[in-house]
Amino acid sequence: MLDGEMRDGEHHNLEIVKNHTQKLQDELQKLALKVKHHEDNMKFLKTQMDNIDESILDMQVNLGKYHSSSAALEQNNDVSAMQSEQQTVGKILQQEKAAAGIICQMKIRHGLQASKLQLTKDVLGIVATLGKVNDDNLSRLFSEYLGLETMLAIVCKTYEGIKALEKYDKEGMIDQNAGLHGLGPSIGRLLNGRFLVFCLENLRPYIGEFVPEDPQKKLALLKPRLPNGEIPRGFIGFAVNMINVDHMHLSCLTPNGHGLRETLFYTLFSRLQVYKTRADMQSALPCVSDGAISLDGGMIKSSGLFNLGDRKDVEVKFPISPGISKPADVIEIEEKLKLMNWQKERLEEDVQREEALLNNAKNLFNIQKQELVKYLGETASHIKQAQSMAGRTGTFRLELLPNMT
Repeated sequence: MLDGEMRDGEHHNLEIVKNHTQKLQDELQKLALKVKHHEDNMKFLKTQMDNIDESILDMQVNLGKYHSSSAALEQNNDVSAMQSEQQTVGKILQQEKAAAGIICQMKIRHGLQASKLQLTKDVLGIVATLGKVNDDNLSRLFSEYLGLETMLAIVCKTYEGIKALEKYDKEGMIDQNAGLHGLGPSIGRLLNGRFLVFCLENLRPYIGEFVPEDPQKKLALLKPRLPNGEIPRGFIGFAVNMINVDHMHLSCLTPNGHGLRETLFYTLFSRLQVYKTRADMQSALPCVSDGAISLDGGMIKSSGLFNLGDRKDVEVKFPISPGISKPADVIEIEEKLKLMNWQKERLEEDVQREEALLNNAKNLFNIQKQELVKYLGETASHIKQAQSMAGRTGTFRLELLPNMT
């Protein structure tokens, strides 16, 4: 009777060993499948990266052909545009104690390297340098409307860029040896007072349609209408659509793919209306919601807030746009190239995340595999000891391992 109970007990213990071994093997198999899943994802992402790289190369070749063939035609136009931009940058540099002056001086000194420096790599530019207008009068009007402080505002893509510009000590005071405060004295400039910084990813973008087939991606805003349904006399357009944006800044500057017009300039101008004359603007008061300006100097900051008195030129103004525009097909290629580069950045982020998940899955797989091998070895040793003891005593007894109980 006793021998039968012992045999039943040993059989039960063997079943437990078998079940636990199967459980470890099943868990290992699941981890193996997870590893394969992440490996397949990595292969898929890298294939997409290769395809995008090939497309980018093709578009760069096509753009190279265009630029080489049109260089002579654009030379005079480019010189004029460059002079206007240089005048704007020169005026910014004259603001000796402004953060914008430090940023511009950094870009002049370091050129393309400035985009790789920790302090400035996330800085897109200064408000005054990120948009152009068609003539000097609009430049003066828009600059006066925004004011010098806003025209000198720094524009960053992400909040990480904001944090790099200014550091704080443990008491919450500004660290004068870090960020722009530390950089200024090293290039002969002292930063004094507050300065504005826009963070594109934190701005609430325009939500709506764009003007179809418009190379500048102008916003499809509804024209103002008087109570009788008519469009006000002298209405020219919306200020946000009268800013010319560099094609490389029209899209894909934020994680959601937005460009400067629907983020920065929509934040600055909203639905600011532009009229031919002050009289036209005043006649349109019933349909002015976010302010209005007129070409002869009239200005309504917002509904109910009027700017009176003489016009005052702001020291820093928007540059004047070049007169010749690029062919539509070239603009389309540039836009696609920008989109491809943006997609490549997103893919690189996906590859980094997937690689981290793959490495984690491999580590878990190796740990589980070692646990199974160790358990099988220990179990085999116990069985061998039990069989050896049975040979000496005539009784086979298998004791459970600690991690099986």
